[in-house]
Amino acid sequence: MPIRRVLAGLCAVAASLMLHCANAAPASAPPVPKTPTGPLTLSSQGSFFIGGRDVTSETLSLSPKYDAHGTVTVDQMYVRYQIPARAKRYPITLIHGCCLTGMTWETTPDGRMGWDEYFLRKGYSTYVIDQSGRGRSATDISAINAVKSGKAPVSSLPDLFAAGHEAAWAIFRFGTRYPDAFKDTQFPVQAQAELWQQMVPDWLGAMPTPNPTVGNLSKLAIKLNGTVLLSHSQSGIYPFQTAAMNSKGIAAIVAVEPGECPKVEDVKPLTGIPILVVFGDHIEEFPRWAPRLKACHAFIDALNAAGGKGELMSLPALGVHGNSHMMMQDRNNLQVADLILAWIARNTGATKR
Repeated sequence: MPIRRVLAGLCAVAASLMLHCANAAPASAPPVPKTPTGPLTLSSQGSFFIGGRDVTSETLSLSPKYDAHGTVTVDQMYVRYQIPARAKRYPITLIHGCCLTGMTWETTPDGRMGWDEYFLRKGYSTYVIDQSGRGRSATDISAINAVKSGKAPVSSLPDLFAAGHEAAWAIFRFGTRYPDAFKDTQFPVQAQAELWQQMVPDWLGAMPTPNPTVGNLSKLAIKLNGTVLLSHSQSGIYPFQTAAMNSKGIAAIVAVEPGECPKVEDVKPLTGIPILVVFGDHIEEFPRWAPRLKACHAFIDALNAAGGKGELMSLPALGVHGNSHMMMQDRNNLQVADLILAWIARNTGATKR
């Protein structure tokens, strides 16, 4: 065959390949659902506490009106639940992150439907917790009063902290510097004041190790006879720690931008549980977040290599852009929720009871 014809043929193939690549569609984002309307029908709702321990103290009060000596219950976990009229097999337990409470999952800062109600409308019972030592879950003030009364040194004071607006702005990835937001951010920055009102002092550093929330989640999962543990940020590691302690009752784990994933050498207790890790946008622009994403990729790879069933869902790879660390409150929060619910349905066989 003449060399000229060969070259012409190769050029034609190359041109065809280039045209195909040029015309290849990027990842197609799933549709943004309309916010459901109409009456929400529940079969039951309520609240309870789970876990806790009794402690006796001589510094319960510094006021002469109240006895300083007595017994109090600490480390318990508040749980608020709602059950739709026709509930699917596995409820979803929603676990908030640092400096926040169960409000994270309720109404968004700009007044839209949160994941709590959306999951209900999709047929899932929801159990929204306040971590032990946060929100409606009690804290132990004895150590503070002991120092104030001179019975203990200042060095024994519990390690407490609060996240300022400026620091939280970058941690939540609304932008690299407060108050400038990314042009494509999905977070409703005009309603940021509502988010700041949600934030509370964090007693995490004052809590026992392991954190009581971990054991309380295990008790809750067993009580429910099966639940999906959906965590966020600082609490991201908790479902994994709970499963390593006792996997009974854990139908699946969804970790939304966990502060850390388990180490690759710790995957063995997790191989029997479907696991999803979700990350949003602008990860590589933050030294805090890029290594976490890399470590979670390594964890998922190790889990699958060990015979487990794990998936890391990158929203930008799916054509969903601009999501912050607070994706459950972002403007496209229901779009992200649908992706998670589809994964839960595929991996738990969730059906109506």
